[in-house]
Amino acid sequence: MSLNDISLRALEPSDIKILLEIENNTSYWKYSNRTEPYSLDLLEKYVDQQVQDIFQARQKKFVITNLKKATVGFIDLFEFEPIHRRAGVGIIINENDHGKGFGRYAIKLLGNYAKQHLNINCLFANIAIENEISILAFEACGYKKVGLKKAWNFYQDKFHDEYLYQKLFT
Repeated sequence: MSLNDISLRALEPSDIKILLEIENNTSYWKYSNRTEPYSLDLLEKYVDQQVQDIFQARQKKFVITNLKKATVGFIDLFEFEPIHRRAGVGIIINENDHGKGFGRYAIKLLGNYAKQHLNINCLFANIAIENEISILAFEACGYKKVGLKKAWNFYQDKFHDEYLYQKLFT
């Protein structure tokens, strides 16, 4: 697999079904700080809002597609701060597409886009300490562990630590 085997594209109304499935999968809520499902109406409004410029919305979600143009996941820029030239990165890959390199290449593509088109100097990711798949993917893309947030998130009846990763382009 290479960078040419995947692409990132804007959200479209046809993505609502898979977005609804992924966002409402309760096993992911611990990583996204969700406590209730999204409604179809809310996600339709969210997709409609994606036409807003990232400088207005301060966030942008991209669809990750394979060579056959099938959706394999989503990757986000969030907390975009143009003055400070930084943004957060969040990613989710369909469970049946784990371990195929899609996440790694999507993180690289998003980094290229953020640096070239948004003049980003720093991308960061908040990763649960037990999320080994994400840790490996971000480290493979040059992100460095710069911090540990102790007892940061509460789920499964206990507190969990979270790492802060950064990639600097300077």
